[in-house]
Amino acid sequence: MNSSAAELKPLAEGVRVTPDELVVLLVDGRTVTIPLFWFPRLANASEKERNNWELLGGGVGIHWPDVDEDLSVSGLLAGGRPPT
Repeated sequence: MNSSAAELKPLAEGVRVTPDELVVLLVDGRTVTIPLFWFPRLANASEKERNNWELLGGGVGIHWPDVDEDLSVSGLLAGGRPPT
């Protein structure tokens, strides 16, 4: 059995950061929304710093140079527990 879905890598095409949420838009049409407090560097950053992001590897990851934060799309999709 051959599955092309297993071969696809999730890729970001856009990012929005609100005061409460990190919203990642994926090229396949999905939207991933995560509470911002899961990412203390972003939660403590200014609006200008939060909005200064760049895609890495064609959308495999997201980098915020002003706060030295890097997130992978696959890691965001995997979920996990928020920091304590």
